[in-house]
Amino acid sequence: MVSPEKKSPFIHTPLHFDQLPEPILYLERTMPSDTIYPSHRHPWGEFVYSFSGVLELKGEGQVFRVPSSYALWLPPETEHHGLNRHESFHCSLYIEKSLSRKLPQQPCALIMTPLIREMLNHLKSRPPVSPYSEAESRFIQVIFDLLTQAASTGSYLPHSTDPLLIRLLTIFEENPAIHSSLKELAEQLGTTERTLARKAQRDLGISLAEWRQRLRVVRAMPKLEDGEKVESIALELGYSTSSAFIAMFKKMMGVTPDEYRRGIGQDVSQSSGYNTVRTADRE
Repeated sequence: MVSPEKKSPFIHTPLHFDQLPEPILYLERTMPSDTIYPSHRHPWGEFVYSFSGVLELKGEGQVFRVPSSYALWLPPETEHHGLNRHESFHCSLYIEKSLSRKLPQQPCALIMTPLIREMLNHLKSRPPVSPYSEAESRFIQVIFDLLTQAASTGSYLPHSTDPLLIRLLTIFEENPAIHSSLKELAEQLGTTERTLARKAQRDLGISLAEWRQRLRVVRAMPKLEDGEKVESIALELGYSTSSAFIAMFKKMMGVTPDEYRRGIGQDVSQSSGYNTVRTADRE
């Protein structure tokens, strides 16, 4: 039997400008599964929001896995690279260096408010083409002003350099459906539940219970996008009933799995591939 030929990964070519054509430049992309983003940096900041899929990027030694309730901010000159295992549809705001000073000076996740998400959805439905009209520039400026007020956090699924926590998080990642209690896992690792909880709050900033829920959300998203049944996903992630999984997903994401899936379908159907920059002298 001949095994199916493995698809080669798609290599994304980063955009290069001598100077941004706009102080805040909007760009959206639909990228195929198994896209590789080679390591690169640029002299402007980059805000990245995923309409569908989970962003997976590494910057300044940190790993960021960011779902659609968050966005990623990369200050100017941040070296970064990444990989998306599933098809994704996302947008970027490239922000000139002087304006970038109003945002965090370290790579981080930004918590998206409903207003910011709706404004980005508006841009998605009517992507501006450079040179921008006065109205388009004002609209994008308002989004930027809201971003400067957005709460920041680390990666949605933060990691640690503590050897003990690395071992524990690896257990979770290798088997997100594991039912062992934290006490049982602590004994397996030769430590105490209290020590693990303390280290988690110190390094992750969230409880281990929430970290496990976030991991399950991240694992569920591509399965939902691939059309898998909610019942199957729930069982695979360790839930005895689909209702328990649905309740957890809605608590974490603000929508049910089916609502999330429908939203992704709308995003993909409305996208038109790679929306490149067009300026007056290029047309």
